[in-house]
Amino acid sequence: MLTTVLDTADLPPAERAAAWVETTGQALISTRVSFLEPDQIEARVQAMALGRIQMSVLSYTPLSSQRTPRLIRQSDPEMYQLALTIAGQQSIEQARTYASVGPGDLLLYDSSRPFTATVGPNPPGARAMLLQFPRQLLPLPEKAVAPLCGAALDGRAGVGLLLRQMLTGLADTHADLTSGDSVRLGTTAVDLTAALLAHHADRQTLLPTASRQRALFEQISAHIATHLGDPRLTPRAIAAAHFISTRYLHRIFQQHGTAVSDVIRQQRLARCRRDLADPAQCTVPIAAIAMRWGYPRPSDFTRSFRTATGMTPSEYRAASQDMDRGQR
Repeated sequence: MLTTVLDTADLPPAERAAAWVETTGQALISTRVSFLEPDQIEARVQAMALGRIQMSVLSYTPLSSQRTPRLIRQSDPEMYQLALTIAGQQSIEQARTYASVGPGDLLLYDSSRPFTATVGPNPPGARAMLLQFPRQLLPLPEKAVAPLCGAALDGRAGVGLLLRQMLTGLADTHADLTSGDSVRLGTTAVDLTAALLAHHADRQTLLPTASRQRALFEQISAHIATHLGDPRLTPRAIAAAHFISTRYLHRIFQQHGTAVSDVIRQQRLARCRRDLADPAQCTVPIAAIAMRWGYPRPSDFTRSFRTATGMTPSEYRAASQDMDRGQR
């Protein structure tokens, strides 16, 4: 569950800066902070435990934050932090690497190395998500990761986009997750982080097999979800799109307790059921809905739909409309 750890709106203005320093020092890592507009501080911290991993959502007015050698000597949890900028512009310098990032950018930094981060007044303030995890959980050697600390990583394509969507999805669905879900999703988030870093370092072979397979499963699942309307979406086509054999594709899905053909069929039928039950689409021909979600032959769609639901598509639509009228 994503819970609010600090909201400066609940505090007198004179106490807000100190509360931010104390809260972030306890929930994240200790830094030396200077707000650029100390009389107009607005900041909020929300946090969610994912096992040994933590995800936070932060918003703050313009500030400068420093992780100094002295603070590191005093306390170093030996954490990596992956930041996703949601709004605003931020800059960071770590290990002689400087980056300026905006919405959609990802950035990795290391609690064991000094850094300086700045959020300027144009636009005022920023909002970001932060994935924090012990360094030993990242299945990559430090020598491969170190050059990427403080460097901007694209969150708009490939593995970066998948990781960004997962983090924002966690924030959107946190209330529905069990503790077991949270732990598993935390592991997946670190695996995707490792895959992204390996991609940028061109060191994918350094990833352990299990991490590569979990990251690949997430990539393929996202590919399926965005290509459901293509009737040519088959295991062979999916394998070719990801440069793997069909046999290896089936093995990856078997390790997750399912089959790739089952996933395609279940997701297509779920979209069809949603559209058939939608009162706004009651005049859309059933064949058009079937075609929209990858069923070019009505007979194939009817047979698959009846097997899954025990009703024909027309019967399902009629029952859904009757239920909708009864609820009015």
